Parts: sequence; structure tokens; C-alpha cells
Amino acid sequence: MHIDREDMLEITRRMTVSRNCFGRIAGAYMDEEGYVDGTFNTHFLKLTAAERTRNLKIAKAIPFSDTNVELKNFRFQPGDRKPGSIWQLLMALRECELKNDALLLSLYEYIGERYQPGFPYCIYFFQGNYDVPVKRSDKAEQWESEEVYSFLVCAVCPVSGDYEAGMPDWGFLFPAFSNRSTDVEGINIYSPEGRQEELAGLFIK
Repeated sequence: MHIDREDMLEITRRMTVSRNCFGRIAGAYMDEEGYVDGTFNTHFLKLTAAERTRNLKIAKAIPFSDTNVELKNFRFQPGDRKPGSIWQLLMALRECELKNDALLLSLYEYIGERYQPGFPYCIYFFQGNYDVPVKRSDKAEQWESEEVYSFLVCAVCPVSGDYEAGMPDWGFLFPAFSNRSTDVEGINIYSPEGRQEELAGLFIK
């Protein structure tokens, strides 16, 4: 399914220090074997200005990437959305806005069991809410909100020795943002190395 570049640009415009859409950031530091080596979970606005700037750059890299080349859309089929599925876990994390550490740990461990690049890395989650403005027939935006797009951005990044995250090796946007609306059956997976099909196997059977 094609991703509309304008949809991605619309939400990335809310990923700046002055127009920040993120409410919470959580993450885990993983060792070479995929085991959790430490976690954090905090309100995004509690970060220092420098930390907010650095983390916004990481989060924005995923939806702002080369649409339909580095960032591709995949679909959850009915069988992928059963109780106990990764889709259900992602939906629960979205609903609780990353405030449930037990759910986060389950997902960190799930990814760590299946992604072991041979070096330490981190998994960052950003929770955002975007009030999608109504557009008039002339495409100008009106102040009233059409819907609230509640979403998660996940960035999987290499880390330096002092737990400093680099830019994402891969990541995803969930739910997908399609036709300026929430698409809970879609996930947009980012990989600059063209590994989207392989990574989709983490979420879609």
C-alpha cells in the first residue's frame, strides 16, 4: 500500500521543539546478545532542551525518510490481530500512552530475542498525539480538529559506550497515518538498507 508523502510531512511538522506532538519517551538499552541492560520512561517535556532536540531528530528520521523506498507500509491481516499478538501489544501501548512498563518490557524482550546485530543498541519509543485539522475545499486548514491521531514511533539505534543513541538503523510508525487518518491495520517500517520485508516478519506472520 502506497504511503502519501504529504501525510508524512504533515505529522513531521509537529515534531519540532516549538510544535512538539510527543507526550512521552521510553526506551531500553540492549546488549550484544539482545538482553535488556537498562530502561527509562519519562514525560518528553521533562527532558532538557538539548535532549528534546536530539531525540526529536531521531524520531523524525523515520516518517521524514524516503517514502515508499526507505519507509514502506505493511498490513496486519486478521490472523495477525488475535489476542496475544504483537499487534495487540502495540495497540495496548498506544492506548496507555507508554505508561505501562510491563508491556514495554514484553516488547523489548520480544525484539531482543529476534534482533541481535552483534553490538549494543537501544530501542526508543515515542508516544504522540496529533490533532488532525479539518481542511476546507481549498485545502486550507481550519482550527477545529477532525480527529486525534494517537501514534507510536519506534527507533532502533546503535549506541556508543556512554549510552548515546545514534541515528536509527530501523524503526516503525504505528498505526499508519493514511489519508490523514488513523489506520490501525497498517504499520510503516523504516530501513535505509532495504530490510523492510525481513523486519515486517517481526510483526506480521
